[in-house]
Amino acid sequence: MGGFWKKRAKSFVYAWKGIRTLFGSEANAKVHLGAALLVVIAGFLLRLSPAEWCAIIICIGGVFMAEGFNTALEKVCDKVSPEKNPLIGAAKDVAAGAVLLFVIAAVAVGLIIFLPKFMDAVSVLRN
Repeated sequence: MGGFWKKRAKSFVYAWKGIRTLFGSEANAKVHLGAALLVVIAGFLLRLSPAEWCAIIICIGGVFMAEGFNTALEKVCDKVSPEKNPLIGAAKDVAAGAVLLFVIAAVAVGLIIFLPKFMDAVSVLRN
């Protein structure tokens, strides 16, 4: 049974290595991380409800996950076909498009949650 737990522990080590690689080397992941930090700060300042936090956390995690899958696919594609290939290019474009679709959805969720709160805060400041 000790080997089972040792392998599980190693899988977490590899996962953390992947997370460090994602945020250490990918410019878009760093942009998403910065945006996520701003959203979290705004969430604390505007006192999001537990349900709102759940939506925000799912969106942040989903964007990071999509970015991770996109990065993994790009690295595999670059290894398999370092030269230009229309099928590889299409695969990479679709993966990048998937990230963009999730980001658009996350922005929509953010607007639904934050816009009324910002409007309320502005109206309080005006009065």
